Amino acid sequence: MLETDTVDLKQKAVMTTRRLIDTDAASERYRARSIDLGRKRLLITNLRGSEEEADLTVPPNCHGFGRIRHFRRATSTGWPPNPLPLVPACKALGIPTSEVLRAQAFQSAACNWRCWYCYVPFGLLAASRRYSDWFTPDQLVNLYLAEPDPPLLIDLTGGQPDLVPEWVPWMMAALRERGLDHNTYLWSDDNLSTDYLWRYLSLPDLDLMASYRNYGKVGCFKGFDAHSFSFNTRTHPALFDRQFELMDRLIDLGLDIYAYATFTTPARPEGDIRTGVTRFVDRLQGIDPNLPLRTVPLEVAVYTPVQPRLHEEQVEAMAFQRIAVVAWNEELQSRFTDSERDRPISDVSLRHR
Repeated sequence: MLETDTVDLKQKAVMTTRRLIDTDAASERYRARSIDLGRKRLLITNLRGSEEEADLTVPPNCHGFGRIRHFRRATSTGWPPNPLPLVPACKALGIPTSEVLRAQAFQSAACNWRCWYCYVPFGLLAASRRYSDWFTPDQLVNLYLAEPDPPLLIDLTGGQPDLVPEWVPWMMAALRERGLDHNTYLWSDDNLSTDYLWRYLSLPDLDLMASYRNYGKVGCFKGFDAHSFSFNTRTHPALFDRQFELMDRLIDLGLDIYAYATFTTPARPEGDIRTGVTRFVDRLQGIDPNLPLRTVPLEVAVYTPVQPRLHEEQVEAMAFQRIAVVAWNEELQSRFTDSERDRPISDVSLRHR
């Protein structure tokens, strides 16, 4: 038997033994549990006493419902530096760009996927009242303002914040009412899994998001092809395509949009990985020729909640991501000039920016 045949059989075995998430059903279930439209409340994670707390550089703040997050430009050898959200935040705020930027983070208490490398314990992703509580955006702003030396950057993360897309325009309105919309920067992330942004937000909400000067959004591609995507997220491979469709629609809204990508993949020949990365970059450029320049590969590392999820295939996947990032670097070098690659990420133009 050829080595490639062995790899193919191993991949099929993984796919058939792993229970896949019904993303649309999970999304509806977790949305229903994590938003109270009548009272304009959201379910926010309590980090005190959680496994995630063990990885924090400083203890949780905001009575346990927030944390200080340090965004750093520096990355591991071989990985592109990560300018998100440092560069767009500093540009919007009119302050010098730094190598580290503090952020006040609040986490939504639900996610529709279970990425094995997620730094959040799965128990904190199930919209459980045991690990969360209800807050209005005004209450979150109050918690933020009550902290000593509150950061200029507010990070709405998760979980999957776009299960409750109302969170972003509600926070914008709350910040604007306090006169904080020009001296704070709002950042949110999205796993590119649902169309809830369009399904549940009004046109005025979408207009507010597009016109709010100090806002940036990042969508994360969970893999470079359908197989790596399904391995990472535990959902159906066909939803890999949905990520590109949603990113295309986000650009059409005129948002200040960026992308992350994770490259972990089960064992496979190096040539397959390189081909997969090439096609991934092709698809990004099919949305917008400059989108790869607004995309940052993220190195998957091991945090405390990840330890019990690590098995042989996950350990292998972390090794194979290094092949993928080399291929990524080579693709960008071949498609863009030095000056184009050196341009600040927030200055890279997309078709509606």
